[in-house]
Amino acid sequence: MSNRTNGQTAPVADVQLPHVNIDDLIVCLKYYVDEENAHIRIKDLAICAACDPKPCLAFCPAHVFETDRHGRMMVGYQACIECGSCRVACPFRNVDWRLPRGGHGVAYKYG
Repeated sequence: MSNRTNGQTAPVADVQLPHVNIDDLIVCLKYYVDEENAHIRIKDLAICAACDPKPCLAFCPAHVFETDRHGRMMVGYQACIECGSCRVACPFRNVDWRLPRGGHGVAYKYG
């Protein structure tokens, strides 16, 4: 199969990626939790309190962000799968996310 551009024929890959279920991948992760230093934190809790509809409760596949019974934002960084979605999805850029210190974090295994 090929694709014509500017009078030249460019090859087109005919590849299908395998179906991947995120829940199946999360179950296979190994966590090395740094109990002394959280690698995710909320910069300003007042911003979270005023935020509506709190998209952070939906965009994190590991449900790291939750609210307590008083509506305050809590961060369970120990469950983080380091996807980085919180860095880009918070409309107020109110999440401080760093890679965990060396030796901590998620150990991924493919296959």
